[in-house]
Amino acid sequence: MGARLMVDKSWGLAPTPPIERRARGEPLADRLESRAAARAASAASRETARQSARAADAALRESDPHTAAAQRRRGSGRKDIVREDRDTSGYRMVTDPARIRALAARGASAQSLSDVLGLPVETIRQALADAG
Repeated sequence: MGARLMVDKSWGLAPTPPIERRARGEPLADRLESRAAARAASAASRETARQSARAADAALRESDPHTAAAQRRRGSGRKDIVREDRDTSGYRMVTDPARIRALAARGASAQSLSDVLGLPVETIRQALADAG
């Protein structure tokens, strides 16, 4: 039975001679400098594109806020729906005496209930007196 050797092949070989550094050093340095310059140019062009996109978005927000909101980039969800505030002007608030007493029990004053519910203070006080 042969024993398996878990050894890298290079362990049994002589080391390779060092690479001549002078012959390769100058072209390598030139290549590194050109790559760094290309990366800097690429970053500058990306930043210019970002700034122009921001300026275009700002101009669209100024001219048509609804369309700008619809086109805004969102992380998730539907992209074509713009949330609008609901018109609650036609809604009626429940103003029965039980609700008035419940709000007063939570600490609301007669004056604040009058302001919020749009009723006279005497009506609020009467609803609170009827409870007792």
